[in-house]
Amino acid sequence: MVAALQTRAGVMLLAVIILLLPLVLPSPFYFRIATLVFIFALAVLGLNLLMGFAGQVSLGHAGFFGIGAYAVAVGPTHWGIPSWAALILGAVAAGLLAFLVGRPILRLRGHYLAVATLGMGLLIAMVLTNEAQLTGGPDGMPVPRLDLFGWRVRGAMPWYWVSGVTLAIAAWLAANLLDSPTGRALRAIHDSETAASVLGIDLARYKLTAFVLSAVYGAIAGAYLALFDGLVTPATAGFLRSIEFVSMAVLGGLGSILGSVVGATLLVVLPQALTVFHDYEHIVLGLIMIVFMVFLRAGIVPSLAALAVRRKP
Repeated sequence: MVAALQTRAGVMLLAVIILLLPLVLPSPFYFRIATLVFIFALAVLGLNLLMGFAGQVSLGHAGFFGIGAYAVAVGPTHWGIPSWAALILGAVAAGLLAFLVGRPILRLRGHYLAVATLGMGLLIAMVLTNEAQLTGGPDGMPVPRLDLFGWRVRGAMPWYWVSGVTLAIAAWLAANLLDSPTGRALRAIHDSETAASVLGIDLARYKLTAFVLSAVYGAIAGAYLALFDGLVTPATAGFLRSIEFVSMAVLGGLGSILGSVVGATLLVVLPQALTVFHDYEHIVLGLIMIVFMVFLRAGIVPSLAALAVRRKP
């Protein structure tokens, strides 16, 4: 009950921040950075449902991210599908692929599962690179702007609200899911698959549910990034992007909805702030990440929450 209240409080805090942040952002550049934070936080939130709550490791999350991104590029360009419809189709395609692939690979555990999801992500990236006639090959392809019934979403300010509202809704849905019987089953699987099985929980069903939801979140985020940038390349679905998502989830805190946002904020904003170090920017970023992991081992949000509880009289 307490955990559910904390989760809902985190979602409310996120909604308040999204509403009030425009009052202090001084220029379109900062709106662009905030939009990127919201988009990446949406993808990390989906990954957190799988890793933080269901306890299943995935190193191929960027593959679903890339499917969503290329859906809004290929659909309108080659088949004349409206961008909003291509976005939905991309999410459905990612969810369907996760359903088909997840049934066999989710029987694996630990590093075996990690390698299997890594292979899936690499295969998706290879397909996007090699199908040059459809995807533009290694150079990528332009993405038509999002057109919602006559309203063309263009510029940092409109995308701030589109991505921010979507993130708030996605966080609210995740919070409600985690407070449901499905969420309790996922947490039981995370704690001990053996104990959950003894209690009669269908492991395959619930792990597959988390995998499909994770894929849908990732595909929507990928579509948003492609529509926002106006360009998509195979790097969108690359291995390094998957590692970036995992790093965001772990730094912010596995099993924390607000942690997904904090982790995304850290790894989107810090590289911008550290440009003053020029050639040493990546070294400084790596040192900061090490410090966070050494002193806040459970992730930023869970560790700070635990510290606050311990300090209460």
